Parts: sequence; structure tokens; C-alpha cells
Amino acid sequence: MPEPGTHHKKNTLLIIAGPTAIGKTKVSIILARHFNTEIISADSRQFYKELKIGTAAPSADELKSARHHFVGHLSVNDYYNVSKFEVGVLASLKALFETMPLVIMTGGSGLYIDAVCSGIDDLPEVDESLRDKVKSWQREQGIEFLLEKLKQLDPEYYDQVDRTNPKRLMRAIEVCLTTGETYTSLRKNAPKKRDFDIIKIGLNRPRAELFENISLRTEKMIENGLVEEVTSLAHFRGLNALNTVGYKEIFNFLDSRITLSEAVGDIKTNTRRYAKRQLTWFKRDKDIRWFLPEDIEGMIGFITNRLND
Repeated sequence: MPEPGTHHKKNTLLIIAGPTAIGKTKVSIILARHFNTEIISADSRQFYKELKIGTAAPSADELKSARHHFVGHLSVNDYYNVSKFEVGVLASLKALFETMPLVIMTGGSGLYIDAVCSGIDDLPEVDESLRDKVKSWQREQGIEFLLEKLKQLDPEYYDQVDRTNPKRLMRAIEVCLTTGETYTSLRKNAPKKRDFDIIKIGLNRPRAELFENISLRTEKMIENGLVEEVTSLAHFRGLNALNTVGYKEIFNFLDSRITLSEAVGDIKTNTRRYAKRQLTWFKRDKDIRWFLPEDIEGMIGFITNRLND
């Protein structure tokens, strides 16, 4: 809860955003303990209970330090999307706000954060048989086939989609085939009004320091057993949840396509690219106030002032 003496007028969601390996978990726990509140994860890679080391999921000690929600609550076999996340988080917030006026949400998945803050469009449910068909296209014919299919169905969305993200490609194709309309025409991008205030903080540091953190964290993951974790998940490798940085590269090593050293190098490179994409996404949001991760005092002062506005 806010510090004594504050006059908190409305329930508030505090967003802690930023690129991977910037220290969001540590900062969020410090702030959660200071304001006596709880944390909702908006890291779509940390939703899956089987993925721990490669997603840098909060440790057991960190989970004890502050209560977390939406961490390890799914299996890689579960179908999940941003719409389900929006609905689930809004329900959780309603319950949490009954006992605490401030709740923290942290993560690097910009689309998931945006869904909670301003909503997403009410796109149709997709038939399971169609979903299986589109998955088979991705599995058997690869991302290039998906790109060509999307280009035919919705050239406008094709021009703006992240072409390295098969999940986004498949979702757009599914909607086009389900409705007979373009994905673009169904995305209204009209913000939904929320009944709580939102404060947004972004964490960043000089690029060279961030990249060094990524390198050190990757090496730590290997030391902590990333290869063993990925090996234990080999029978799940066709699932979308495993099509992510840290897992794809180790699968290539296990297939003897590359050496372990090359896999580690690829993880570092691909994580750096991912971090840059995350920063590009978050930098579009002019409501985010940016801080160095170590400037806890500055963050607390900023949050307290905003709560008193």
C-alpha cells in the first residue's frame, strides 16, 4: 500500500516494463515490498511451468519475497493467447484491488501489457481443426510458407507484422480464414477504458551494459542446466511455447547442427535482437517514465507523487 500520509484516490496498476535481462524482477520485488503489494507477470515466456531456466523465471526465493501471479500457471500443452491473458488479469485485478490499492505488473511482452492497459479487439474464436491445420503448415512447411499465405490473405498486415514471430503469423491467418475478412479490418485499435489508474515505468541502461548483462545471464543459464532442461522437453519441441530464444538454439545443438559454443553465441545474439525489438515497442509509449534499474529511490518518489496527484 502507499506510504503513510499519501491520499490515494483510485486503484492503480503500476507497470514495470523494459527489455530482457534489465532487472525487472528484482526491481518489482523491491517495489512490491515497499508498497506492500503483489506482482502480476506479463512475461509470456514465464507462463509455462516447464520453462524455468531458459525464461529466467523468478526463483523460489524471489517468489517467496513477493507474491507473484501468472508465473508457471500453464503447461506448454495449454492453448493460451493474449485475449485469455487480458480477461484473466482483469479478473485478478478486481480481486486484488479489494485489499490493496496498488498492484504491480511487470514483464517484457509489450502486447500483453498493452492488452491489460488498453484492451485488444474482440477477435473470433477459431475452430480447433483449423488451428491444427495452420500449426501443421508451420511445422511442416515453415515460416516462409506462413508469410506467403498471410501476404495473400492480408497484404496490409503482412507489411507490419513481426515476420520472425510464427505465433502472430498463425493467429492472423486463422482469423482471416475463419471470417473471410482481413485481420487488419478486424483490428480497430480503439482503447478500452479501465476503471483503475495506470502508472508506467520503463527500465533501461546503456546498450553496452545491457548486452553484457545478456551475455552473463546466458552463461549462467548454461551453468544452471539449460541444456538439461531443453533435453527434458524434447518431446514438446513442436509446440509454440518451445519456439523461443534459448530453446531453439539448444535444440539445434542437440540435433548436432551446431556446437554448444555456437548455440550459446546464437542465444546471446538472438536475445540482443529481442531486447532491441522490445525497446522499440516500449519507446512508442510516451506515458512511460524511464529509469536506471538501480534508481529505486527515484522510482519510489515518482510513484508516490503520482499516487498523490
